[in-house]
Order: sequence, then structure tokens, then C-alpha cells
Amino acid sequence: MKWGSFGIVHIATLIIGALIVLGLYFSLRKASKKTRTVVLGVLSFSGIGAIIFNLVTWGSPIEYLPLHLCSINAILLPIVVFTRSKTLGNMLLVWCLGALAALVVNTAQAEFELNSWTFVFYYFPHVLEFGIPILLFALGMIEKHPKYILSTLVITMLIYTGVHFCNLGLNAYLAANNILDSAGNLIQVNYMYSIVPANPLLVLFKQVIPYDYWYMYMIVPILAVYLGIVYLPQILKNRSAKAKVKA
Repeated sequence: MKWGSFGIVHIATLIIGALIVLGLYFSLRKASKKTRTVVLGVLSFSGIGAIIFNLVTWGSPIEYLPLHLCSINAILLPIVVFTRSKTLGNMLLVWCLGALAALVVNTAQAEFELNSWTFVFYYFPHVLEFGIPILLFALGMIEKHPKYILSTLVITMLIYTGVHFCNLGLNAYLAANNILDSAGNLIQVNYMYSIVPANPLLVLFKQVIPYDYWYMYMIVPILAVYLGIVYLPQILKNRSAKAKVKA
């Protein structure tokens, strides 16, 4: 059975993914901190497993380097779980949306068979990359604080900038050495979609700012609004506390 895109099977897997995250929450909410760390820590390595799977399965490692947002998320996730870094943890509250988007907008993966390793190594790591950052806060393992909004935006765009230069360097190398794929086409990479938009929203961004790399800065105000909503309770609480101190 194929996964499909926005069909019954696809929607069912999205619901199952949400139930997996909820199941982890209810099974761990009364567990000790050590148990929570061990369980989420072990699960957090699923993304690294997916990176290794993609590097060895498709026969073209240069096209599957861990330079997409979800791959970098996968690398950082075990570090965040075991160190409980507040800076990285708060940043992953934004990055986990990339994993959710990869599950919802699955057009390129719609042909995956549900009983295939390809589906397993795509679906479950993305579910956990979305769910674990949320669970870290829901279970009280990391503190959510609005002071990390700026660092989240700055670090995210710095990494995006670094990845864009990786795209330019890799594409120059691939073109100079005429490295072709199995169909005889020149291989060109597009990590974090800094060159070619990959969905209708990014296409709209590039229509507004028709330049490689720069068009993705349209996401910054959207992220700022999202973070404002996420941290609104803490912002209101801090303002209330300051008002009481002044009074």
C-alpha cells in the first residue's frame, strides 16, 4: 500500500503520529527524570539512523548529506535531550515545524510503500523530530523562555547561510567534475532549498523576492509571529511580574 498524499492513508498516518507523541507524553509524565532522559534519548537517535540509511541506500551520498533542516535537527536532538541545553532546546521548538511540514507536505514521498524501510526511515524519525522537542517542554525537562527568541532566529539564519554556501561550493565542484546521476543528468544540490523553492509557499516567497538565498528571509517575520504566540504566556507573566515590582 502506497503512502499517498492527503488521502485516507496519509491522513491516518498523521493521526497515528500525533497519537505516538501523546502516548509518549502520558507514559512518561509520571516517570523519573532519568527514565524520561533515557527513553527520549534512545528515540532521538532515530534521525541519525535515517541519515545513515539515506547515505548508503540511494547510491549518491552527496545528494543526501545531513544539510537539510530536519537532518541538522536529527543531529542536535540527542545533544539537546542529554544536555538539556535551553538555547538549543528553545530553538528546536521552531525547527520541529520542519519535521511536521515534511510529514504533511509529502508529495515527493507519496509513492513510498508503507511496508518498506524507505517509509520507516522517513516517517518515524520525522514524527520523533517533531514530537521530542515538544515533549521536552511538556514534561518540564527544559524551560521555555522568550529570551531565546532572538538567539533562535539568529542561529537559524546563520546555519541557513552556511548551508547556502555549501550548496554553492558543492554545485561548483559537481559541475567542474561533470558528476552525473544514474539518468545522466548533472547532479546539483539544494539543501534547505536556498536555491530552488520546494513547495507553493516558497514559490510565493521567491515571487516576492526573486533572488536565490534572500527569498527565504520571508520566513523570518512568520517565525517571529509564531514564536510570539508560543511564548505569549511567558511574556504576559514576565510583564505582570515587572508591573508588581514597580507597584
